[in-house]
Amino acid sequence: MTLRVSFPSGEGGALSCSLGGQCRNPFLPTLPCRDDLLLEREGFGADPGRAAPGPYLLAGMVLRSTDILTQTPQGLYCPLGDFHIDPVRPVRRALITHGHSDHARSGHGSVLATRETLRIMGVRYGEDFAGSTQVAALGETLRLGDVAVRFTPAGHVLGSAQISIEAGGTRIVVSGDYKRAADPTCLPYEVVPCDVFITEATFGLPVFRHPDTRAEVRKLLASVALFPERAHIVGAYALGKAQRLMALLREEGFDRPIHLHGAMEKLTAYYKSEGIPLGDTPKVVAAERAKLAGAIVICPPSAIQDVWSRRFPDPVACFASGWMRVRARARQKGVELPLVVSDHSDWDDLCRTILETGAGEVWVTHGQEDALVHWCRTRGIAARPLHMLGYGDEGEDTASPSSTEDQAGSGS
Repeated sequence: MTLRVSFPSGEGGALSCSLGGQCRNPFLPTLPCRDDLLLEREGFGADPGRAAPGPYLLAGMVLRSTDILTQTPQGLYCPLGDFHIDPVRPVRRALITHGHSDHARSGHGSVLATRETLRIMGVRYGEDFAGSTQVAALGETLRLGDVAVRFTPAGHVLGSAQISIEAGGTRIVVSGDYKRAADPTCLPYEVVPCDVFITEATFGLPVFRHPDTRAEVRKLLASVALFPERAHIVGAYALGKAQRLMALLREEGFDRPIHLHGAMEKLTAYYKSEGIPLGDTPKVVAAERAKLAGAIVICPPSAIQDVWSRRFPDPVACFASGWMRVRARARQKGVELPLVVSDHSDWDDLCRTILETGAGEVWVTHGQEDALVHWCRTRGIAARPLHMLGYGDEGEDTASPSSTEDQAGSGS
């Protein structure tokens, strides 16, 4: 059979392929053969850096979503652009949604991400974390191979972004991790209308409805005022959660030093360099821990159960996480003051976001997938779980690789 190919810019030609074969035209990416179809490519011969809407239009149909994005052992892969999104193993070209270690890994040939995410990866892994890097400006459309790609704020942590991919009149949005709650340390989430929405589901059960974050911060401050002779040791993930807590404490009027475990130091310094006001945040010195009665100390979650935390004056073990909604989990971790503070959307916000995107198809990944898939289907939205491996629940139960190294070598 023959696929007739026309190029608006003047180039033209026909290519032949056999049933079940692959197109061999050197000017086109590899596409599955599909009977006799007219395939037009918009903007061929134009500046490759300039985006063109809907790179592929097929007569009488558009590309299937699985032609644009598919699953591989490395993670989500776009064959038309030849890139992976948040791959779990080193690949030739990676697009990264944000800097958490379950999404941003070192060793890729090239990385495209927001400026802040690239800087965070440099802080965590060293400046040579990838063969090459490219900054993706928020809201700017880029052409990668034969798809149009755009990064949009996700509201998760500093520099976090959703990634939209467009081809053949179909738009797929990969949410990465996201939240809808206000956060003084990063840009708010922006809804991107799409045909297919790939959403996380970390807290994808109706039981997870996060309380007001500021009320949780005020709970911490009330405990500090009630127990001035005790140090409050707050477990929080080193990237995003820790800095968000510091900023919220400042907004609530807490102007005393907020003491940091060594694992928090580099990323907090980076946040400050971006102009985020976090106040005085000295590193904890081992010899002075006994003097920190009445202080707030922020550390990796793993440290609140470590010998390190027991050397403070009558420490109050606190943990800031969406998982603190589950009392049994708080007891299991020996948490005296659970703080329900999450950088992920809760059940209501997951459902609201799906509806606001207008997507007719939803793929659900890394989290409580089945409940959200069922919810979508009861509302007439096609949905399926991805069951992708290599992504953490919330990334908050363990310190990042660099944090572990800092903890071991900090002497604190």
